[in-house]
Amino acid sequence: MSVSIEKHEKNRIFSGIQPSGELHLGNYLGALKQFVDLQSEENECIYCIVDEHAITVPQDPKLLQKRILDLSALYISAGVDPKKSIIFVQSTVPAHAELSWILTCSSYTGELSRMTQFKSKSQGKESAPAGLFCYPVLMAADILVYDADEVPVGTDQTQHIELTRDIATRINNTRGETFVVPKGRYLKEGARIMALDDPSKKMSKSAENIHSRIGIMDDEKKIRKSIMRATTDSEAVVRFDPETKPGVSNLMNIYSVLTKESMADIETTYRGKGYGDFKKDLAGIVSEALSPIQSRFNEIRHSEELLTILKDGTEKASAIAVPVLRRAQERFGLGLPKRVD
Repeated sequence: MSVSIEKHEKNRIFSGIQPSGELHLGNYLGALKQFVDLQSEENECIYCIVDEHAITVPQDPKLLQKRILDLSALYISAGVDPKKSIIFVQSTVPAHAELSWILTCSSYTGELSRMTQFKSKSQGKESAPAGLFCYPVLMAADILVYDADEVPVGTDQTQHIELTRDIATRINNTRGETFVVPKGRYLKEGARIMALDDPSKKMSKSAENIHSRIGIMDDEKKIRKSIMRATTDSEAVVRFDPETKPGVSNLMNIYSVLTKESMADIETTYRGKGYGDFKKDLAGIVSEALSPIQSRFNEIRHSEELLTILKDGTEKASAIAVPVLRRAQERFGLGLPKRVD
C-alpha cells in the first residue's frame, strides 16, 4: 500500500543553527528570539542543532561536542521550551542523512554550483570538499523529512529555500506526492544585525575583531566596550538612515528590537544628545536582555536535564522523520521488497 502524506493539524515549523562558534547578538535577535516568538498553540516547532552541516569544514571532535551542548543550552536559555518545541541534534536522527542521498540523486550539479555560499566559500580554491558542494541538499532533507510547512530564515537563505522547493516539486511531479513543499518564513529586516565595526557586513562569529560582535555570553564590561567602539559617523545625530548612516542605524536596530520602541521614538529620545549617551544606554539595554539568558545557561549547561531534553527530542523528531523517509524510499523503490514475485 502506498504511503501518503499525513495531514498535521498545526502549522509545522523547522529550523536549525550550526554549532560552529560562539553565538552572538545577531544570532539571538535574528534566530533564537524568533524561534521563541513562534512557539504558540497554532505552531508545531522543531528546532535542530545541525552538527552534520558543521563538518563541511574540519572540526575538532571534542570541541564540536562541547559546542553542540553549548548551543542546545542556549536554545533553552533563550526561551525555547522543550514542552512546546522539539529540540534535538541532527546526527542523532539518521533519516536526515538517508533522505539527503535520495535528494542528491534528484539534484543537478548545475543548480548546486550556482549556490552563492558555495561559490563564495570555494572561490580561489582549486578544489573544495564535496560536502560543501552538497550541503544545500542536506539542508533540503532537514526540512523535507519533517513535512515542514514553514522555515524561518533570513533573506540570505532565500536561495536554499527555493532549491528545497524545486527538489520537492521535481520529485512530487515524477514520483507522485512525496513531500510537503515548504515556504520560507523570512525574518523581519530589523532582525538583521550587522557588524559593529563594519555595518556593510553581517555580524559574524568568525570575524577577527572581537569588538565587531557581542557574544550572547559576553559580560557587561565587554558589551559596553564593544558598543562604545562601534562605528558611527561625524554627524553626531541619532537618526535612522541605513543608506547614509549605516553604523548608527544598525545600533538603532538593536535598540528597537530589544525595547520594541519605534525608530521615531528613539530619535525623539536622543534629540539634541550625542552618540555617547545613546551608546551608553544601548549597552545597558543589551546587558539587561542577555543577563537572564546567561543565568539560565549556567544553570542548565552541565546538567542531566539538558541531556534528557536532547534524548527526548531525538525520539520525538525520529517519530516524525522515519515515516517520511519510508515514504520517500517507497517512491524510489528502496528497501526490502514486501513480497517475492
